[in-house]
Amino acid sequence: MNTTTLMMLLILLLGILGRSNIIAAAAAILLLVQFTNLQRFFPMLERRGLELGLLFLIISVLVPFAAGKVPVKDILTSFFTIPGVIAILSGALATHLNCKGLEMLQSTPQLMIGLVVGSIIGITLLGGIPVGPLMAGGIAALLMQIVNLFR
Repeated sequence: MNTTTLMMLLILLLGILGRSNIIAAAAAILLLVQFTNLQRFFPMLERRGLELGLLFLIISVLVPFAAGKVPVKDILTSFFTIPGVIAILSGALATHLNCKGLEMLQSTPQLMIGLVVGSIIGITLLGGIPVGPLMAGGIAALLMQIVNLFR
């Protein structure tokens, strides 16, 4: 058994212990790909998996709009309220942090395990929902920039 298999098994175990079905399922799927000699799909999963995941995340968020549960009038008026403006600013900041998180994870992929462990801690102790390593990476990148200011 090689180190990559052990790492995926560790992530699978952490996902199960941390009650994070998404993390456990992702590790299990990657182990299945590994054990069935379908590693040729790893580059495609790495290249397009993020886009596919984001696609489904955005679809799930847009369903209330598509189902007509949110009137257009309410959407338009929300742009001129304090919570609406905060939501716009938060969306802009989040996408910027996601970009920084992606850059950080591409340059230092070994940090992903720390993000997974942190996500599991957030799930089990804080009642969080693991929606994205990019945001976690973005926050980590921001915190690292702050730490570097004081060095």
